[in-house]
Amino acid sequence: MGRYVNAEERGRVTKRRPVNADHSPHWYGWLLIDLMIFGMLVITLNYLQVLPGSTSSWYLVLGLFSMFSGFYLATRFR
Repeated sequence: MGRYVNAEERGRVTKRRPVNADHSPHWYGWLLIDLMIFGMLVITLNYLQVLPGSTSSWYLVLGLFSMFSGFYLATRFR
């Protein structure tokens, strides 16, 4: 049997992370909620024909992009 080598010498010890490293910034949650609400409003107002330019597919694209961005940020929220 070989001699005992402690974990520090083998490099098996991971460094501790700061306590605040596990949390998202304060504004992160508000941003993802705002993106989802904005997307929902754009799509709803588009089909109610309230937005300028009548009903347009570009408003639908903007709303969906905003909502998908919000969902993407939600998957990264800690």
